[in-house]
Amino acid sequence: MNSRQWLEDLKRAPARKGLPILSFPSVSITGVTVRELVQNSSLQAEGMKAVADRIPSAASVSMMDLSVEAEAFGSSIKTFDREVPVVTNEIVKDNDSAVALKIPHVGDARTGLFVEAVEKACKLITDRPVLAGAAGPFSLCGRLMGISKSMIHCVKNPQMVHTTMKKVTPFLIEYIKAFRDAGANGLIMAEPLTGLLSPKLAKEFSEPYVKEIIDAVQDDSFIIVYHNCGGSVPRMMDSLLAVGAAAYHFGNAVSMKDVLAKIPENIIAMGNIDPSSQFCMGTPQSMREAVLSLMRECCPAFPNFVISSGCDIAVNAKWENIMAFFDAIGEYNDTAK
Repeated sequence: MNSRQWLEDLKRAPARKGLPILSFPSVSITGVTVRELVQNSSLQAEGMKAVADRIPSAASVSMMDLSVEAEAFGSSIKTFDREVPVVTNEIVKDNDSAVALKIPHVGDARTGLFVEAVEKACKLITDRPVLAGAAGPFSLCGRLMGISKSMIHCVKNPQMVHTTMKKVTPFLIEYIKAFRDAGANGLIMAEPLTGLLSPKLAKEFSEPYVKEIIDAVQDDSFIIVYHNCGGSVPRMMDSLLAVGAAAYHFGNAVSMKDVLAKIPENIIAMGNIDPSSQFCMGTPQSMREAVLSLMRECCPAFPNFVISSGCDIAVNAKWENIMAFFDAIGEYNDTAK
């Protein structure tokens, strides 16, 4: 399919559609554990299909496990039954370890399994685009160095960070190309750690590497949706737009209306219902109110707005709240006719 045309169709459609980053709550439908899910491509594809059958989302999204790429580089991870895996060690600690870091092959650790899951999902889900998921380069770098330490290194040892970024970037290009070859219509690039940097540091340590990746993989049939959930997004908007993503996704730390005012109307911007307070801890009524409030604020002035969750929705999200999210979208569409 022409994925860019799909984005255009989203903007021009008379009825708004939602596109939450929703995959791991599939476990409560299928009855498997997260531990089983992240180690089995068929279970992932079946979970994506189960979600697609239940909700009228504008696209299907794959499991957003940001430990996968770090594990391929040699990081240790810990898995859980009801939570997504986490990285448990730091493998880049100084200049020497950054220089010695080996670039893995696509297929190492669980990377091949996740590509295979998307390939299987594309055969099961044919009524909407299928979007793969991967870590952005600086967010991957942070998992290799340690989240807080990576930000300190940007100031105290920038060469070490750049050395590591030059290792993760070519790997991510090949990994994302593998998703494209597997049939995915695009990919959500999760770059949340960049949102914790100052605009100056983000421009130096994230922008050029993200742009290199996007330039290498994006075309009319395969788009990148860039995700950044940091509160400093409005101040770094010029840098974010410079990477050239086909669409952008923002978290609930910012005002969606304020962000949309800074984005050209030809570029889709998605967000930003709180994934924790609404999808997990809210009620159907609180979700309805949040969705209607955001849509009333943003939809009339911004045809390029697509309502979404502010980030990946946790495993323990309540399905009654997820369904209330889509019910409220339908209610808005009915009243907006």
